[in-house]
Parts: sequence; C-alpha cells; structure tokens
Amino acid sequence: MHSVYQEITLLLLISAGIGLAALRMRQPLIVGFILVGLLVGPTGLALVGAQDQIDLLAQIGITVLLFLVGLKLDVHLVRQLGPVALATGLGQLGFTILFGFLIALALGLEPLTALYVAIALTFSSTIIIVKLLSDKREIDALHGRIAMGFLIVQDIAVVVAMAILSGYQDQAEPLLPALLMLAELALTVGVILLLMRYAMPRLIGALVGSPELLLIFAVAWGTALASLGEMANFGKEVGAFLAGFSLASTGYRDVIGARLESLRDFLLLFFFIDLGTKLDLSILGAEIPAAATLSGFVLIGNPLVVMAIMGYMGYRKRTGFKAGLTVAQISEFSILFVALGVSLGHIQQSALGLVTLVGLVTITLSTYMILYSDRLFGWLGPWLNWFERRYPYRELLASQRRHSLAEAQVVVLGMGRLGRRIGHLLQTQGLAVAGVDFDPDALRTAEEADITVSPGEATDPEVIEALPRQPGNYVISTVPQVESALSLWRALQAHGSQAGVLMAAFSEDDAKKLGEAGIEHLLLPYVDAAEHAANMVACELEIKKYRP
Repeated sequence: MHSVYQEITLLLLISAGIGLAALRMRQPLIVGFILVGLLVGPTGLALVGAQDQIDLLAQIGITVLLFLVGLKLDVHLVRQLGPVALATGLGQLGFTILFGFLIALALGLEPLTALYVAIALTFSSTIIIVKLLSDKREIDALHGRIAMGFLIVQDIAVVVAMAILSGYQDQAEPLLPALLMLAELALTVGVILLLMRYAMPRLIGALVGSPELLLIFAVAWGTALASLGEMANFGKEVGAFLAGFSLASTGYRDVIGARLESLRDFLLLFFFIDLGTKLDLSILGAEIPAAATLSGFVLIGNPLVVMAIMGYMGYRKRTGFKAGLTVAQISEFSILFVALGVSLGHIQQSALGLVTLVGLVTITLSTYMILYSDRLFGWLGPWLNWFERRYPYRELLASQRRHSLAEAQVVVLGMGRLGRRIGHLLQTQGLAVAGVDFDPDALRTAEEADITVSPGEATDPEVIEALPRQPGNYVISTVPQVESALSLWRALQAHGSQAGVLMAAFSEDDAKKLGEAGIEHLLLPYVDAAEHAANMVACELEIKKYRP
C-alpha cells in the first residue's frame, strides 16, 4: 500500500464484505473479524504494514469496551436476583476453572498455561449474549434476567483477574508490587466514589445538552483513567472499567452507552484484526485437537453446571436449560485475558492461538444453540429431568396459580402497559380475567391492579396446556414477539382450542405474518392510536371552524 490511509481503507472494505457474510450466516461479527485478521496477516495475504496504528486503535477499542462494561454494571440487577446470580456465576466460575485446569493438564499444557486457559474458559460474552437475547426478545424473560445477573458476576471476575495479573509483572518480587498495586487501586476507587457522589452528576448534567461533547468527554475520561491504571500498575483495563463505573449512577448512562456502542464496535474491529494478524496458522493447526476437546467442555460442561445449580435452587429444567446455553461459549475477554498473559511473558503465543480457536468454535456453535433453544429443548427435554426438583419451589407459585387460567373467561398473555390496560377494562365490565407474564416487575404491577397473574411465557407448554379452550372464552396476546405469537397460535390449534383469539401486531410486517397464519382478529396498537389521534384532532378543528 502507498499509505496507511489506503491500507486501513482496504481493511475496512474486506471487513465489511466478510462481516456481511457472517451476518447472513447469523454469526457474531467477532468471528468474521478474526478471519479478516488471518486473511490479511502474514500467514495470509500479508496486507498489513501499519501494525502500530492498528494496535493503537485496538487498545482504544479495548478501553471503550471495558468502559461500557463498567458503565452498565447494574448492581441492582445482581441484588434483585440475589442468590441465583451469585451462586450460578460463582459456581460456574469455580467448576470451569477446576475441571478446565485438569483437562488442560491432561492435554499436556504447563501448569501456568493450563491455569490461564482454564480461567479464560470461564468468561462468556456479555455483548454477544445481550445481542442474541435482544434479537429473540428474551432479555427480560426469567432465564434472560438470570443470565444477565451471572454475566455481570463474570464481568466483575475478569476485571479482578486482570488487576491481579497486572500486579505480577515483576515475577522476581511479586508480592510487594501486588500489595502496592492494591493500595493504589483502593485509593483510586475511593477517589472515584467521592467523584460519583459529588462531582459526576453535575458535570454530566452540564454536558448532556451537547451529545458530541458528551461523547468526547466519555472517551477522554475512559482513556484518562486507563492511562492512570497503566501508570499505577493495576492496568489500563481496570482503569477503563472504573471510569465507566464512575458514571454508572449518574442517570445518563444509557445516553452515554448509546453514543459509545457504535464507536466500540468500530474500534474492536481493529482489535480482532490485530489478533488475527498475529496468529500463526501453522501453530493453530497443531492446536486443533486440544481446541476441540476444550470446546466440547465449554459447549456441554458449562451449560450442565448452570442447569445443576439452578435445578438445585428450585428452578425448572427449561429455565435452567435456556440460561445455561448463554455460557456455552467464551468471550472477547477470554482472548484479551490470555493476550495480557502473553504480553507479560507468563505464557507462550501458542496459548493465545488455542484460546482463539476455542472462541471461534464455541461462539459459532453456541449462537445457533441460543437461536434455536426452544427446538433444542424440545429434543433434549425428556432427558433433562435430573436437573429439576420434584417440586421446583422457586417457580412453584406459577404452577399453583395456573389453575386460575382455566377458570378465567379471558386470559391476557403479556401484562405490559397494553395488556394490563386491557385486563383492567375487561374486569370493570365484570369479566373474570387472568394474565400471564414472565417479567417480575410486570407481575407485581398487574397484581397491584388486582389482576390475577401467573408467571410464565406465551410459548411455555405448561401455560398453553392451562389456557381455556371453550367457545365462551377468549385468549388475548400482547406479546411483542411475532414468533411467540405464531407459536402460541399453532399450539392453540394443535390443542383443538375453540376459544376466541385476539393478537396484537406491532408492525405491518407482523400483521401480515399473523394474518397469513389465519388469525382473524388483530389488535394494531400503533395504527389504532394514530387513527384515534387523527380523528380527535380533525374533529376539534372542524368544530372550531364553525364556532362563531
């Protein structure tokens, strides 16, 4: 290339093409971008010469990534889910580290390398899981909320692990530097807590009027604390995390996060390209047997331990299964953690290649496992009874109250604002109404409105089995997921239900799909609201026209 500009332009074009292919195959872009690095690196087309510039962009990308992790550290979610988030998160960490270490030793890895690899296998990708659950609209489902709880526990664990590593750069005298690092870290956290209490809310409040300036400040603050972390020996990564955490309680974290997410995705492209360019395909070939073994352990072992813990704690096997699938892959943090060990001279480059291969395999396969989780559970469910108590008491309330569904004249599936309002209006007309929802907040709000609600999902076989089927009954669906609505419709038909059905469609495309499925009665909230607003305004203007 004649210039760095032209070289990066070519990398972006190649990344866009391979990224499109990954998107068509429903794969996270991380897989495509690592392949870009392999393609343009020394073992591929050897197109990269601006290694320093790409490395700088990669480091800023890591800073923004960890800044966002700190920014979205929802301590309230961990506190709300409480025991299950901590027990599942810590239990999975302990299980994977212990057995991953033993497997790595059996594969012939040195003890320190085996420990690094075992720790790397514990981290799941919050970014990928949030994206997949959001696409499936399951982020607020019971299993989604539990998964977010123990993913937060993992995020905290990876930051702690990086902080400990950064304190052991001097291998000759590790204890004193580690203690000094911890003291500096404690001092930094203390200062940040004071800033969070007295300075940050006012400062962000002054900046929020200018989105461009807010973005610049966020990046500046993240890189500043990352630089401080590097100087204080507790690491750029920890500093960036603390920078985000310092803004998490300001009330503007969603605004800042929305501004930074696109920048994070763009800059992380260079991290994965940089990673791919440094991988030697000849070394990777030698790691395939070990990568296959460790990938099998992550894909099967991690979900099983989550299911076992959740089953012991009183959750049903379906909830445990769907939550367990979210840990069936390793994350970008796993690669970052091992890369840090390589840069410190603790382990060899081959360990990074091994973990990267495991990442490629597990991310690719687990994506499909999560996307088709309902179908997988249908196949595997009969063999998963070991992971459910005879009386799953944490979800027993749902089973005890579902008899109210069969007795209700109208069942409303989805107790958000729309479903809750429909249920309330029907009750005022003397009808017996019951609701179904999986969101604890929606359940509580509906019960405060004196609507009997059963915890569950529209596609849950137990819920469908309990729905009334007689001609004098009605089933109303306000769930936003058109796939769930279609599954509900097919299940009602399969059960021979003669109850009336009304389903909400939140877009023209959803309305078309539901109509093609044979659903005659559709509720179109946005269309109906628009027509009502237009008619109201037109009527008022018409009346004013003829007033004297």
